[in-house]
Amino acid sequence: MSAVLAAALALLALLPVWVPLAVVADLMQGRFRLPLLRMLFFALGWAWFESACVVLTAGLWLVGQRNNRAVHYRLQAWWAATVLGMFRAASGIKISADDVGVLRPGPVVLLCRHASLADSLVSAWVVTSLAGMRPRYVLKRELLADPCLDIVGNRLPNHFLDRDAVDTKGELDALKALAAGMSDDDVAVIFPEGTRASPAKRKRALDKLAERDPDRAQQLAGLEHLLPPRPSGSAALLAGAPDADVVVAWHVGFDGLDTFGGILRHVARRPMPVRFRARRFARADVPVDGAFTSWLDAVWLQADRDVHAMIEEVTT
Repeated sequence: MSAVLAAALALLALLPVWVPLAVVADLMQGRFRLPLLRMLFFALGWAWFESACVVLTAGLWLVGQRNNRAVHYRLQAWWAATVLGMFRAASGIKISADDVGVLRPGPVVLLCRHASLADSLVSAWVVTSLAGMRPRYVLKRELLADPCLDIVGNRLPNHFLDRDAVDTKGELDALKALAAGMSDDDVAVIFPEGTRASPAKRKRALDKLAERDPDRAQQLAGLEHLLPPRPSGSAALLAGAPDADVVVAWHVGFDGLDTFGGILRHVARRPMPVRFRARRFARADVPVDGAFTSWLDAVWLQADRDVHAMIEEVTT
């Protein structure tokens, strides 16, 4: 929290210094859309907004509202919409979402594609602002470094996964408990790929999979955009919510935004619009036990083909 506040103060105080330096740095690199300047302005807005939200959460604690989930869900929706709005304004990226209606009614387990640093933010905006639902997220523990995700995320039903945990059973049991008791307004959200996709990561994932399960690796070798899904976390959520339908969501337009350098390269040119799509599967059509992995692989291969088709549609 102190680091975010220090960044907010420093960016504001040094505004007359970094603005011309960023402009010069961008122009020297031939980046006439000034992506570095745009992202520094986004960082300035985010740091102050993040600090303000921390103060607000402290106020909720002081008045005895730290366990008021309704208030914190509204705060979560406002935070996601505001941060995404700042990013859209700074980057010039247009974001739209189709098929939002398939998320309702719950309970639903939402399986999302993971391609960029903004995926969690976009899914939160779709789920909370557009669909009006209450998400239960499975996120990596490293995201607790974000003060608002740490404070509000731990006041709401979410699980911050330890990807290096030795006791994987304990983590899976936690996911079952997370999905238990969901109602018509609840959705459990997970990113089955486990990390942001890139060509290098896809090759490494397929190589590792080939050592354990050559047949499955061969089946998934045709993936061009997505990573091989990890079925255990999704299966655990479904075990905890036996009545939940499954929604698979994918998007295009954020490919390559998996690092800060990737964001600068993306914003430097006129970025393609981001489009969010989703498909719902009735629970009766989702197999359990060993057959679930084969079903998920087939669905993931179809999502990969859908991503490819959407990219061609957007770029032509």
